[in-house]
Amino acid sequence: MDLIDGYIGSFEPELPENLKKIEEYGIKNLVPIIRTESRSVLRFLLKSRKPGRILEIGTAIGFSACYMAYYSASDVRIKTIEKMPERAEIAAENIKKTDNSDKITLCFGDAVEIMQKMCEDNEKFDFIFMDAAKAQYSNYLTYIKKLLTDDGLLLTDNILQEGSVAASKFSVIRRDRTIHQRMREFLDEMMRSEEFNSMIVPVGDGLLISTRNR
Repeated sequence: MDLIDGYIGSFEPELPENLKKIEEYGIKNLVPIIRTESRSVLRFLLKSRKPGRILEIGTAIGFSACYMAYYSASDVRIKTIEKMPERAEIAAENIKKTDNSDKITLCFGDAVEIMQKMCEDNEKFDFIFMDAAKAQYSNYLTYIKKLLTDDGLLLTDNILQEGSVAASKFSVIRRDRTIHQRMREFLDEMMRSEEFNSMIVPVGDGLLISTRNR
């Protein structure tokens, strides 16, 4: 799998300088960002669907928000949510340095609370990228269903948990069993859903692509 991922990643275009610096910081400081081979899927979806409003759940240090802004149309508007103060502060600085800073709004706070307020304000997004606390994916889904437009797309990252999601819970380290169980429940809900049509793409740490059934 590593050989395949490396081969796929070799086709990814070279990053602009500001994104390279964010990536280097993430690698050096062990901050997870979207993997190179997964970016090709994200880039393809952005360029083919041309979303006007994007919601990102899980900013980290701002790499994927800046990446999406770079590969989206000039009039795109991106809202990205981050709960951790240290990461939000770094993300704000990184976003400020990009040429697309006017396209991105950083929302600091708890994702559930922020999305709940977005629902109350009747906000809608035609592309949602979820890459946050894995154990909370099912909880986030309650609000995503209300925020996603009828023809919108949900892209969920890190669903395979380095392959452990396919294993028995008894083979998973005890401290990781809650995340393991909740991820399996989330995938089961999405793959069997009558509301969503979903597919698992086994690149990087796994992507789930979901659209509404029509």
